[in-house]
Amino acid sequence: MTSVVLGTAFGMATRIIMLRSDYRQYPAYPHGKIIHLALGLIAGALGAVAVPSLYNKNYTAITFLALAAQQFREVRNMERGTLTAIDHLELVPKGAAYIEGIAVVFEGRNYLAILAAFLSSLCALVFNWWSGLIAGAVTLFVVLRFMKGKSITHVATVERATVKFDGPNLYVGDVYMMNVGLDENRTIIEEEGMGFILTPKNDDSKVTIANLGQRQAILHDVSTRLGVYRDDGDPALLPIAKLGLRTGKLGLLVLPREKDDDKAYQAVCSVPLLEAAVRMPTEANRKSTEGKPVG
Repeated sequence: MTSVVLGTAFGMATRIIMLRSDYRQYPAYPHGKIIHLALGLIAGALGAVAVPSLYNKNYTAITFLALAAQQFREVRNMERGTLTAIDHLELVPKGAAYIEGIAVVFEGRNYLAILAAFLSSLCALVFNWWSGLIAGAVTLFVVLRFMKGKSITHVATVERATVKFDGPNLYVGDVYMMNVGLDENRTIIEEEGMGFILTPKNDDSKVTIANLGQRQAILHDVSTRLGVYRDDGDPALLPIAKLGLRTGKLGLLVLPREKDDDKAYQAVCSVPLLEAAVRMPTEANRKSTEGKPVG
């Protein structure tokens, strides 16, 4: 009984630690959090109960774990559906790649809660309660240490750049962005626009920052943190990310409500690197030339 209680507690604690609302305000408070806390409690209880069941050679516990895995896949579908539905109402949408990344995270964190509960319960049952306490504490430390993923600065160098016009042609640094026909829009962009250049650190990074989903995630995050100077029906004032085809650099044009250079720079640097956007063509090509199977 002690191992079950201890495992459930650490499983629940793991899910609580990982459940945070940041500038994106998701999951919403309080109802969105209640859903995930309830699922965290279920995950912790399943992981904790599985240990004594397997210890007593009651292998039906595997069936319950398989059912739990199926249920947590539904959590991923639920998050994907919810975020996709509300993304149409954003002035600067997240994009499908960003939404899929968030949905995968919500599913994966329930499995981490099961793992924390399982390890705590196992150590408490095989050894004693304080061994389970140590195992649970170590698991929490590992979760905290590796919970945060990589940011855009892992693959690219971010620099501020000037926003300038050559007639109707708009440039950020040396990257051509678009043609702006109306004088009124050009004036707004000159006054409110901010530009950044992302220089890839290697050949793999060039492919990663060229990904349309990663570009949209950058624009959405900056617009969420600093606001956006536009309304629905103003396509010329939409933040844009354009690739310099010859250099591989990515030019960013944002029109924030809060025009603060330092905050905008930090917002770009802290954009998460999407798992769906990461590509490693040089590694794949090297393996192919060595005669090894790719994948």
